Amino acid sequence: MALLTKKDASLILDPLADNNPITIQVLGICSALAITAELKASVVMAISVLFVLGIGNVVISLLRNIIPSKIRIIVQLIVVATLVIIVDQVLKAFAYELSKTLSVFVGLIITNCIIMGRFEAFALGNGPWKSFLDGIGNALGYGIILIIVGFFRELLGSGTLFGFPVLGNPISKTGLYATGYENNGFMIIPPAALIVVGIIIWIQRSKNKALIEDN
Repeated sequence: MALLTKKDASLILDPLADNNPITIQVLGICSALAITAELKASVVMAISVLFVLGIGNVVISLLRNIIPSKIRIIVQLIVVATLVIIVDQVLKAFAYELSKTLSVFVGLIITNCIIMGRFEAFALGNGPWKSFLDGIGNALGYGIILIIVGFFRELLGSGTLFGFPVLGNPISKTGLYATGYENNGFMIIPPAALIVVGIIIWIQRSKNKALIEDN
């Protein structure tokens, strides 16, 4: 018997493209705008959400039959807050400088619409295994967009990737590089992220006409 059925696989694959939480469901936009100026921050946030959503979905699924309906949101917030605290403490222990950069945004994972949405829409109505796959799939879909946006924003805005010079070696503090490339300061401000996300949405809809809404 296969470990993943076709339906199980779709829980992971669908959010990567045709049901992406950022570009299709339009969730998690705030973090996509705020923390993608650097590729490293984008990767760390993607991994953090992967952990929180994957484990959180399983916990909510296991508790779904004993959580009173009236306090389910409170329980969900407690679960996600606990997981976010774990992520925050791990970052402080192993990547302190990065944790200072992401401190506010890691905390805001608690209110990330993707996480609370999957708890409500999926984990409360499905078993732990399917909930785990759903969490991983949606977190990966979210993370892929963050990494793509972070890649182009850091490359074009700072001329670096993971902090290392890529578009030539800097020859002055003005951002001018030996190759003749000059940093595009616009790319490191939040509106640039919105433009990159918009381009990704345009490419998605160009490749899959079914995603285009009828007027």
